[in-house]
Amino acid sequence: MTLSLISEVEREQLLANGRSRAAGQVVDPLPVVRLFTPDAHATWLLADLDPSDEDTAYGLCDLGIGMPALGTVKLSELASIVGPLGRPVMRDLYFRATRTLSEYTRLARINGSILD
Repeated sequence: MTLSLISEVEREQLLANGRSRAAGQVVDPLPVVRLFTPDAHATWLLADLDPSDEDTAYGLCDLGIGMPALGTVKLSELASIVGPLGRPVMRDLYFRATRTLSEYTRLARINGSILD
């Protein structure tokens, strides 16, 4: 289940950010959650969750190929991914955003990957 990827508190914050974006507000939130593959080089910094389906997340996606980009991803799809050693996508329990999503994106594009 996708809830294991995000806590209930994170889900509520992601939905609040998603409602703001859906209402047309220009927002540049701090990412709420960092997901990653422990046996590959993929990372997702998620900032909001679409309130209409509560599955489509928006954030910075880095698939480990040197081209991080803003976009959407389904939590249900992330929950089904396993890396080359069979390890699933995990939530970084210690992640605390230190920058806005746009600043993480700017730095990731310069660096070719998400820095932290």
